[in-house]
Amino acid sequence: MEITMYDKLLQLPLFQGLCQEDFTSILEKVRFEFNKYPAGSCIAQQGKACKQLIFILQGTVYAKSIDNEHGYVLYETFDSPQVIEPYSLFGMFPQYTASYHAQTDISTVSFNKSYVLSELNKYEIFQLNYLNVISNRAQNVYRKLWDTHIGNTAEKITNFLQLRCTKPAGEKTLQIKMEDLATLIDDTRINVSKVLNKFQEEGLIQLKRKEIHIPALEKLIEQYT
Repeated sequence: MEITMYDKLLQLPLFQGLCQEDFTSILEKVRFEFNKYPAGSCIAQQGKACKQLIFILQGTVYAKSIDNEHGYVLYETFDSPQVIEPYSLFGMFPQYTASYHAQTDISTVSFNKSYVLSELNKYEIFQLNYLNVISNRAQNVYRKLWDTHIGNTAEKITNFLQLRCTKPAGEKTLQIKMEDLATLIDDTRINVSKVLNKFQEEGLIQLKRKEIHIPALEKLIEQYT
């Protein structure tokens, strides 16, 4: 079990570079909780306090972000290995920004926030990895904010998706009214409709009533940014 866990965790950015000796020492001091969840289970809930780091070791999860103020829902799919919102563990609002559900049967390992402060923080490699994860996210979000309403309609739609997605790749589904999307990107409904239909003709998205399915966001980004 330890060999498998060691290999899986070392694939995650937070643990990359740790030697086996350091990892063995961590295992002796940090209480790891192993769990298995059947498909459909909720692992973390949007708006609830983030008090632990949860690692998806096996299986696929999907995130569901609800923006009640602007009337849309965004779904993202993630394969393992994956860590859930390490950037939400600290700060002024240490809450999950999305709900996470098991899309398939999954295996997880988690540990409490207190162990991050008392034990893991002793390892310089872990500190650097954590800082890099948080800094990269902050820098990417800052860069995307500048592009929110810049460019033509296609670029604005693509930037809208990039800004709100955790990762700029993979499968996404956005449930939104076309007029709401037009308002959010400061454009007209007609322009948004034309561009979305063009995306669909190019095989980049699939349109349903009040829903935009993006099989691979990276392909859309590559073509329209």
